[in-house]
Amino acid sequence: MTDIKTRMLCTVGEMDIIKTFECGQCFRWNADKDGAYWGIAMECPAKIWTEGELVYIKSPGSIEMWREYFDLERDYLKISSGFDGGEYLSMCVSYGQGIRILRQEPWEALCSFIISQCNNISRIKGIVERLCENFGRALEFEGRCFYTFPSAADIAALPEGALDVLRCGYRAPYISAAALAVASGALDLSSLIDCDSAEAKRSLMALPGIGEKVANCVVLFGLYHMEAFPIDVWIRRALKEHFPADFDPACLGEYAGLAQQYIFYYARSTGDGK
Repeated sequence: MTDIKTRMLCTVGEMDIIKTFECGQCFRWNADKDGAYWGIAMECPAKIWTEGELVYIKSPGSIEMWREYFDLERDYLKISSGFDGGEYLSMCVSYGQGIRILRQEPWEALCSFIISQCNNISRIKGIVERLCENFGRALEFEGRCFYTFPSAADIAALPEGALDVLRCGYRAPYISAAALAVASGALDLSSLIDCDSAEAKRSLMALPGIGEKVANCVVLFGLYHMEAFPIDVWIRRALKEHFPADFDPACLGEYAGLAQQYIFYYARSTGDGK
């Protein structure tokens, strides 16, 4: 590993680390007792914390890589000020300000959101971690052990029954099928980044076990199509209770996915809609 230094990443106005890591988009970041988050992305472990008005990061990865991962070159404040979704959405935006949409590795996002279906975040994290501990590569960082996310080729090459160790139930064959599709080239995730989001979604939904919600999550969090608007139970309740019956998320424009995260974070954090 290269020389590991502590560097300033951004301001707390640009990114709220709690909101960003706890808004349901990622499953490999966890807070310690002091409020610092530890995790691994792109095979690079990191510690991230705030001091005053600044966010700091310690990692062997370059600051450029992390700024891209956290999408810090995009002005979310300007984007969110342009949303026209009524009083409720304005309240969600204000409450969720500081959330960043992570630019996650596409295969990791696909596999993780297959695991996420009909699941809670705590259990998703457990399954994802078992996947990495059993089939990823161990890395030591700051006295802690982290595991890389196994490649699609690694998972596709596993013998039948190897994924039983994950205890992920009916999702195991879906993970295997997706891994085989990616490893064989039948599903080219990099090409789905460059095509339009509707085509990307159709390609993902051709895989076994991937419905509209999981596909939209992958399109938003792993393929970087910011107009994608995943609808889960929290979003469905919010739309039903606070938006017109004929509301179309497409009216929120090319950053509808950011609006979705504000709504999701507000609804889940406050219990709104229960």
